[in-house]
Amino acid sequence: MNIHKQVITTALLLMLFATIGAALVGLIYDSTFETIKYNEQQALLKQLTNILPADSYDNDLLIDTIQLPADYYLGTKENSIAYRARKQDENIAVVFSAIAPNGYNGSIHLLIGVYNDGRLAGVRVVKHRETPGLGDAIEAKRDDWILEFDGKSLRTYNNRQWKVKRDGGEFDQFTGATITPRAIVKAVYNTLRYYKINRDALYE
Repeated sequence: MNIHKQVITTALLLMLFATIGAALVGLIYDSTFETIKYNEQQALLKQLTNILPADSYDNDLLIDTIQLPADYYLGTKENSIAYRARKQDENIAVVFSAIAPNGYNGSIHLLIGVYNDGRLAGVRVVKHRETPGLGDAIEAKRDDWILEFDGKSLRTYNNRQWKVKRDGGEFDQFTGATITPRAIVKAVYNTLRYYKINRDALYE
């Protein structure tokens, strides 16, 4: 009987501690949710301003967005968000959330900015799993290779030239790592094609 009571008491105490623990986790989450959300938005805004200078637009990029359905050209398999830049109600640029699906170690997530006239404002890698010391040269903080896209457009090169030099194109590859830059060049080219097809609808 005593053992039975002891088991019940232990079970009740465990339930009590579990309830208190769950309540504390809930309280901490509620108290930090807005802070976390704000920090994430600020980090995203910093990435966007690395592509578009802050003085080139006067609207709120985080509010003036458009949701795009999954699309082959953007490399997306689900809806993605594009950020629209305007100044004095004039269309300036769109920054796409695109994916290069065929990186060496999987998908490479990108932000690709395209000016209204079809020129690239810039390209930045948001997330990847490429090999450290080789494929990670796609990060702007490690190498200036990604800056090679700035100002380029579909008029700069023909479709055969939008490749790495090893494939007969105009873009450099990395020593010992061709797959990664090849994937990004293709993703950027496809995004420019998407923009050309959908430009008017993107600003509506």
